[in-house]
Amino acid sequence: MVSHLSIPLPSLFFLFFFFLLLPIFSLAIPSSPQLDVCIVGSGIAGSSLSHFLRQYSTDASKDESTLRIRMFERHSVVGGRMATVTIGGDTFEAGASILHPKNLHAVNFTELLKLNRKLPSSSDDSMSLGVWDGGKFVLKTVTVDSEIPFVQKIVSWANSLYIFLRYGFSLLKMDSFVETTVDKFLKYYESTEERPIFTSVEEMLKWAGLYDLTTRTLEDELLHVGLSPLLIRELVSVITRINYGQSCHISGLAGAVSLAGSGGGLWAVEGGNWQMAAGLINISDVELHLSERISSISKLPEYYELNSTTGNSYICNVTVIASPLDELKIQFTPLISVPERKLQHTYTTFIRGLLNPAYFGLRAVSDLPELVGTIEDPEIPFSSISVLKQHNETDMTYKVFSRKEMSDALLDDIFSSRMETIRIDWGAYPHYKAPEVFAPFILDDRHLYYINAFENAASTMETSAVAAENIARLILARVDEESSSTSSCSDTKLAATDEGELLHSDL
Repeated sequence: MVSHLSIPLPSLFFLFFFFLLLPIFSLAIPSSPQLDVCIVGSGIAGSSLSHFLRQYSTDASKDESTLRIRMFERHSVVGGRMATVTIGGDTFEAGASILHPKNLHAVNFTELLKLNRKLPSSSDDSMSLGVWDGGKFVLKTVTVDSEIPFVQKIVSWANSLYIFLRYGFSLLKMDSFVETTVDKFLKYYESTEERPIFTSVEEMLKWAGLYDLTTRTLEDELLHVGLSPLLIRELVSVITRINYGQSCHISGLAGAVSLAGSGGGLWAVEGGNWQMAAGLINISDVELHLSERISSISKLPEYYELNSTTGNSYICNVTVIASPLDELKIQFTPLISVPERKLQHTYTTFIRGLLNPAYFGLRAVSDLPELVGTIEDPEIPFSSISVLKQHNETDMTYKVFSRKEMSDALLDDIFSSRMETIRIDWGAYPHYKAPEVFAPFILDDRHLYYINAFENAASTMETSAVAAENIARLILARVDEESSSTSSCSDTKLAATDEGELLHSDL
């Protein structure tokens, strides 16, 4: 009988040794392990990180399929401290509101996502300002009810002259101080070939020449450059109270950033700044988990285990905290060590109604400035009141900042009528205190990172994006370094295996 399949004896031996040695060859073949990155927080820090991770992975010619990004947001919407509120049928920024013209990451994000930038109008430039000391207006610019651009320009010039006559050349010294700080900050946009990867906040600030500003108060810095105490007490206090809810005793860098946020050319994203976060998350192919709060993060021998309040568990090679740790209530195993700090809460109250001029010692609503700022005085119950929209002479929408929640009785004193009231409590930014002490970017000896450590330098949408870009580069560099080290070890083992196989063949 003739067999349908005839295999010579030497071939059988070859097949036997091939299958015997197949596991050895399989172990020696290099693979591209998937990198699982988990991000806690979907604000501008987390969304920027996802974007830069994806961008730099592609730029380095890495296989995008090996990078998996998961993001966890405890709320039902993305954006973190970027949010909008609707009152009287109109939508306004409720959280992080303004962007500087030199915020280059934000500019690039809007162009990449094809979002429209909302620039200030001529009427915004001529907005009247009053500085309230609790009993009277120590400064009050004029306003004219006219929409003619030429008239508005004349009013703006007149107010600028009035302010200059009150504060003198201190205004120019303040502008110079801010511009010098902004120019140093622009170093963070230099090419990656010229810009190092920073492993700590201190290192990052010292490289740009900004660290010393975090060791002294804003007041000390401004007195050092020659600003008058009157300007600091009145105008500078108004700005820091509006932008950071704090006095001139905040650290110098945060103060300089706050002053930069009062300059010209400020802008926002039309329809809401939160769209930057949503768009970046969308184009970064992120696996998004909304309404899922991470309750614990455990470091295991080969990975991190994240547990959520919904009962789910997730395994990650890299974990990044992209939200302030101060109020997250995450249980870390083993425990991590970060400097104690507290967040400055800003209470934002939106009111559709009309201010009471008698509260300010005035006769008519038309006599009230469109922006009422306050000096540093614990007896003053609010930081600022600004007109967001004038519907008619008896109907306006206002935005009120305060350090404490404003009671109905207090609001009824300040406002003659209230048709709608919306209250929001933001854990908005750190409570700044010089000299600042910084949490580490890297929270353990492996791959647990903290973007918001940079907030103790300054807290803005742009500073979060700058810190996130550095963390993205830091993660990829450290992972690549580990992979190279592992590959070197594998090559040594492979050479030993090859030698063993040759010896086996000879035998």
